Amino acid sequence: MTKFAIGQTVHRLEDPTLLQGKGCYTDDLRPQGAAHAFVLRSPHAHVLIRGIDTTAARKAPGVIAVLTGADAKADDLGTMPCIVPVKNHDGTPRGETPRPVLALDRARHVGDPVALVVAETYHAARDAAELIEVDYEPLPAVADVYGAAQPGAPLVWPEIKQNIVADLHLGSKEAADAAFARAAHISKIELVQNRLVANPMEPRAAFAEYDPETDRSTLHTSSQSVALLRAHIGDIVLKIGDKLRVRSGNVGGAFGMKAMMHPEQPMIVWASRRLKRAVRWTGDRSEGFLTDVQGRDHKVFAELALDKDGKFLAVRATVYAGMGAYLSQFAPMIPQSVHSMMPSVYAFEAAHLHLIETVTNTVPVDAYRGAGRPEGIYVTERLIDIAARELKIAPDELRRRNFIKPSQFPYTTAAGLVYDSGDFEGLQAKALKEADWAGFPARKAASEARGKLRGIGLTMYVERCGGAAPPDSVALKVNKDRVLVLPGTVDNGQGHMTVLKQMVSEYLGVDMEKIDVSQGDSDANPFGLTGGSRFAVVTGTAAGIAAKEVVDKGMEQAAKMLEAAAADIEYGDGDYKVKGTDRKATLFDVASAAGGIEALHIKNTGALTFPNGCHIVEVEIDPQTGVTRLDRYTIVDDFGRALNPMLLLGQVHGGTVQGIGQALLEHAVYDNESAQLLTGSFMDYAMPRADDVPSFHTTFHHTPCTTNPLGVKGAGEAGSVGAPPAIINAIVDVLHAKKGIKHIDMPATREKVWRALNG
Repeated sequence: MTKFAIGQTVHRLEDPTLLQGKGCYTDDLRPQGAAHAFVLRSPHAHVLIRGIDTTAARKAPGVIAVLTGADAKADDLGTMPCIVPVKNHDGTPRGETPRPVLALDRARHVGDPVALVVAETYHAARDAAELIEVDYEPLPAVADVYGAAQPGAPLVWPEIKQNIVADLHLGSKEAADAAFARAAHISKIELVQNRLVANPMEPRAAFAEYDPETDRSTLHTSSQSVALLRAHIGDIVLKIGDKLRVRSGNVGGAFGMKAMMHPEQPMIVWASRRLKRAVRWTGDRSEGFLTDVQGRDHKVFAELALDKDGKFLAVRATVYAGMGAYLSQFAPMIPQSVHSMMPSVYAFEAAHLHLIETVTNTVPVDAYRGAGRPEGIYVTERLIDIAARELKIAPDELRRRNFIKPSQFPYTTAAGLVYDSGDFEGLQAKALKEADWAGFPARKAASEARGKLRGIGLTMYVERCGGAAPPDSVALKVNKDRVLVLPGTVDNGQGHMTVLKQMVSEYLGVDMEKIDVSQGDSDANPFGLTGGSRFAVVTGTAAGIAAKEVVDKGMEQAAKMLEAAAADIEYGDGDYKVKGTDRKATLFDVASAAGGIEALHIKNTGALTFPNGCHIVEVEIDPQTGVTRLDRYTIVDDFGRALNPMLLLGQVHGGTVQGIGQALLEHAVYDNESAQLLTGSFMDYAMPRADDVPSFHTTFHHTPCTTNPLGVKGAGEAGSVGAPPAIINAIVDVLHAKKGIKHIDMPATREKVWRALNG
């Protein structure tokens, strides 16, 4: 039998099932008799819907129902919620973008759902959708996040002036302005945070069942929180409350996108309840590009103020952040993290962000791996590299002069965050050594001898994890021979089951083989949300407290069984023992005698954690083709403590690869006049492939977190924070040396790099 301790490398227990094709994803649920749904979507980015004629479609072979926005209105369906109440800097509330599950009188982006066809087969539903006649009146559209806010731009919502849905100031403008007024040097940058498509391996899907005896519906869907979906769909959109149950099986990737409700989920439940039969829908890859909430999409104007000695005084930025056509669930909150991250690991006096959130005729934007933190770090780290060149100070030295020192913790940053721990100078020093920073000139000369150009880029990062988000919960149930762990989170490929078994095995001293983990059922699992790199900190802490409550609840029963006072009982290694004797009873014996022991702990997010690290990248560029090869990649991270080093490295690698994608390849490009998505397939949207990714040299420089009992800091998004600025810094190292170019926007494709070198 096996007892897993926290800190051990344990292979993911989920993998044998998944690698043998024995997993169960939403699309694997194909019960006999289920109807199939197809969504008719707007081919235009902005149109008035003058009328919809569904007569021919309703008469098509195999068609069961054709539903439109008028049907949804007649059934009193609510609109999809944005749950972030932002106030503008003048005290007025942000704009509202009420989104029906099916467009009623207007569609606002290509792919906006217009009608739902339900038929006996998928092909019958798709064929019938082609028979629907929609009277569209095209309207002017806008896709550019900055251009949308300029005078004269087409309005996405007539009631939202200049398409600005929120306009706010974060941090002290006065303090920042004062610091800039006395600065000896100011560095500036104008940059773009390229819009990204999440592209998980498993597309979105929804399958709804209806039970006429209980009038209850069960929605099976790929998600990051069954609890949030149940609340938003059941309480707000369909208004059926607990008559809805939501379940998620295996989830093939999410990256933030599957934390949000999408229109198809309530739509399929609604159709199932109307028809009183099971209905299923699975999106194809084209629908994913046109409808899955996307990430990033910023236009940024930023400045860095320094004194005569190269000390940072202040950083400020104006950010135009794209929201898409509708405000998604968390959308207005995401770019606010830019401000909290702008001071990074440095001792700034002030940091100010003027955030202008704009609506455009594009797919809504929301959380994508990192969710505002990569955007903030990118701004500051690019500014620092520009300043280092302008002041002729080595980039590592300029950073070193400005680090927050270990003796200053706890440290309140210029953005108001309180860092509890860290050793930024020591971490950078370790990274420089691991990367052989001093040996770069020789490698550069060797590249030039082969006709190639070599550059090096350094980035420090910090990110915030946990914090202002819903609580996570863990329930434990112990019976005569098993422990059942019920988390509120939903695993999306991170290895939650493995780590939970490790933690509970250590907390209770119970063999791993006797621990079961069950997740993804709103009827059985408590509240929780997977996201924000908070699983280890919040869920792990909840599991520890629930385990202690289980042990404490068993004390009286153990005392009775062992004929001793409860004060004389101690617990360890799975046994209740009478102190100073060999008399003992196992946890399972006690639970059996007590008829089972249960505990539930709801953990509010509480204090933030601040993982941090250093990425050092060397690129080799072919000036004849613009091909940029990541030749060396060194990462040193501080995650406080490694619960499972192997899984931790997997998270670092995965996040870094997504950061590589943003830096070099990925970009959701829209035509600004028609707002048509020009990169709507993998023929146009470049995802990282195996030969785009180098071998990573990774190691740790942990400083334990002091704000949670495990001492851990979040890790799931760290790679996506550190990679983009490190890679762009390395490319600009080449472009500046050869052409005096200060900046290149992401993605730095081979064409853009070639033009920069040869234009």
